Amino acid sequence: MNSRTLNFIAACAGMLLFGVTLITLGAIAIDLANRFSLSEKESGELFSILPIGIIAGSFIFGPVIDKYGYKAILITACLSMFAGFQGIAWSEEVSWLKWSIFFFGLGGGIINGSTNALVADLSTTHKGANLSILGIFFGLGALGMPLLLGLLQGKFSWEFIVSSVGWLTLAIALFYSFLSFPKGKTASQETFPRKQLLSPLLLCIAFMLFFQSSLEAIINNWTTLYLEKRNIMDEQSAKYALSLHILGMVIMRLLMGTLFRNTAPLKLMLWCILLIYTGVLLMESADSSIATTGLFISGAGLAGGFPIMLGVAGEKFPSISGKAFSLIFVVSLVGNTLVNYMMGIVAEKYHISHLTTVSYIEASGMLILLGLIFFNIIKTYQNK
Repeated sequence: MNSRTLNFIAACAGMLLFGVTLITLGAIAIDLANRFSLSEKESGELFSILPIGIIAGSFIFGPVIDKYGYKAILITACLSMFAGFQGIAWSEEVSWLKWSIFFFGLGGGIINGSTNALVADLSTTHKGANLSILGIFFGLGALGMPLLLGLLQGKFSWEFIVSSVGWLTLAIALFYSFLSFPKGKTASQETFPRKQLLSPLLLCIAFMLFFQSSLEAIINNWTTLYLEKRNIMDEQSAKYALSLHILGMVIMRLLMGTLFRNTAPLKLMLWCILLIYTGVLLMESADSSIATTGLFISGAGLAGGFPIMLGVAGEKFPSISGKAFSLIFVVSLVGNTLVNYMMGIVAEKYHISHLTTVSYIEASGMLILLGLIFFNIIKTYQNK
């Protein structure tokens, strides 16, 4: 097995871990609240630490991989996640739990950005398709952790399950230590290549993923409440419907990496946005089966944003791919946090039914920025 293939496998293993990272805290939220006797406000404060850690990790990874390469930063990310898993499982004080969640997010942010940048650097062609295959493993991790807890929690404590999954991060760190990864780009590279990082094309990509990431967040975090409050289905059925949303994303990414591999990226992105509109429209139905179908379709639509746009960024900015990806992920995660908070205000002051209204606004922002990205690519091509 050649080095390129091993590197791709390593990236997929890392993305699987990131999927587990994003879902674990929500999956054990009730258990943590019971252990530490947390109020809803205190639980919310804990959850706010995770995105802070992920944003910090996203800010760090790009300059490091551009200058020093991938190996050390990937191993460090795994060790940070390992410390987070063990701390979340066994902390006896809230202060230690908070630090554990931060390091958990920090490692997750680093490994998410680094693995995406690694696949983009490894791919001489079909960057978006290969990033779609990578994204499948995020979905598998996100689906797998709740399933694992559901299957094993009757036999083992949740602490033991979380701690045991944590040891997987240590095994992957050991796997990384035996591999040879791409080296840093150039020793003489600018610390802050302003002209490239502030180019209209890269900023349009970053802010398109601002809308993409925040749309993912509000659907993942508010759909169960939306379905319950509108009396479309009960809590358990709503959780099942949400799992189909993630399944739609996984299946679409598999199709993007295979059947649609040779489709023009921006054309594919347009179809994905149209799927988002369709899915959100069906979510407005009072019929549970139609609403569930809408969630599946919207998941398929959301499958495209990150792999397609990161593929475009990796192709257009190869010499600073790490820094470019850092900028993109930081902007998108800020959008994730900000719009998710704003959705809470909308739900409280108006009604949770406006989830679809906000979703339409987000999809429209994506569509406008896709047009600007297309315009910038054509303009760059004409100027050559």
